[in-house]
Amino acid sequence: MSPKEIALAIIKRLREEGYESYLAGGCVRDMLLGKSPQDYDITTNALPDDIRKIFSQTIPVGAQFGVMLVMMDSQAFEVATFRHDGPYWDGRRPAHVRYGTLEEDILRRDFTVNGMVYDPIEKRVIDIVDGRKDLERRTIRAIGNARERFEEDRLRMVRAVRFAANLGFTIEEQTFGAIREIAPTVTDISWERIGEEITRILTEGGARKGFELLDSTGLLKVLLPEIEAMKGVEQSPDYHPEGDVFQHTMLLLDQLQSPTETLAYGCLLHDVAKPFCVRRDGDRLTFYGHTEQGAEIAEEILKRLKRSRATWERVVYLVRNHLRHTQAPKMRLSTLKRFLGEENIDELLELTRIDALAANGDLQYYDFCKQRQAELSVEEIHPEPLLRGRDLIAMGFTPGPIFQEILKQVEEAQLGGELVTREEAMTWVGKNFGGRG
Repeated sequence: MSPKEIALAIIKRLREEGYESYLAGGCVRDMLLGKSPQDYDITTNALPDDIRKIFSQTIPVGAQFGVMLVMMDSQAFEVATFRHDGPYWDGRRPAHVRYGTLEEDILRRDFTVNGMVYDPIEKRVIDIVDGRKDLERRTIRAIGNARERFEEDRLRMVRAVRFAANLGFTIEEQTFGAIREIAPTVTDISWERIGEEITRILTEGGARKGFELLDSTGLLKVLLPEIEAMKGVEQSPDYHPEGDVFQHTMLLLDQLQSPTETLAYGCLLHDVAKPFCVRRDGDRLTFYGHTEQGAEIAEEILKRLKRSRATWERVVYLVRNHLRHTQAPKMRLSTLKRFLGEENIDELLELTRIDALAANGDLQYYDFCKQRQAELSVEEIHPEPLLRGRDLIAMGFTPGPIFQEILKQVEEAQLGGELVTREEAMTWVGKNFGGRG
């Protein structure tokens, strides 16, 4: 069964047992927008113990808040009991909850476009917060008092930006004003939650709009002051007619189309060190060292946002190497093959393409690399080694640091076309390293 069919089956089963149950939240919003929901959440007046008795496979992921996962066809569906939240004392979670009515459950939610529920049996939308009107207005508006909603959970400020960016909506005036008022308090919540939202802003559509909204709401200078520091940092007009570093970075984000997390952060952070490396030499602006220093800053930022080690290591590679392709036409053949054979080369070249298009549009170095990449076979870029350690042992060499040096030089000569066969390689080693065997 499809996710939608399973969700409907869960709702029908709850109804058969005498409980209210509806689809709720983002899936209702997406269906009304004609989009395919990523997941289907269900709200009900059945208590967690009732849900556990009705369904054979359940996981109490947040039973204290009335949230259970119901497993069907190896898929998980969140089923939440109607609730009313107590006071939020830490800006993250309610001090206590009590089970409530459908109306109370709707009014505790964040935004009107997420506050609608859908009855799939009677095929009707229940909307007591004017969510449909806000969908028509293409507006993100907090339910009730905006400041109270954000003081309950500071993450909602960043979520407002994400929804507006992803959907191409505006943020309603009072909601926007409330974010600006309490933006400095956003770091009261965990950086892990913030990092997830920032990542979704970058990867789920509307990244440029998202970061411009983060800037205009005052959230950017709190969460990512290194990005705000790009504003007003001039660049040489011959290479960057588009303007300062911030404008250049926004133009990169504008080109992202369902990017990987690492490419998105690579685009955001590739010039992050320019504000700290800018120097004026007469009429010329330089940014010497910004790739290396930028890699260090990118690592710090991604660790702050609690991204995975695999993510920050790859982004560090992208930032550190994003200008390396400009040297490709001058590289020795062996060096070029090594460069084009690096694990993350395709993502790096995509970053260089976007970077060039967001500047003066000069794609000559990108085109050169792509052309050479197409001309060289996989076997030429990643050839089978002519010699291995066991061959050196057979030649009388004692295992040790010398092995790495020999094999590296043999590989270099092989990539450069100087050595083709195993016999040639052994002869070459005997001639150049024979005295150390």
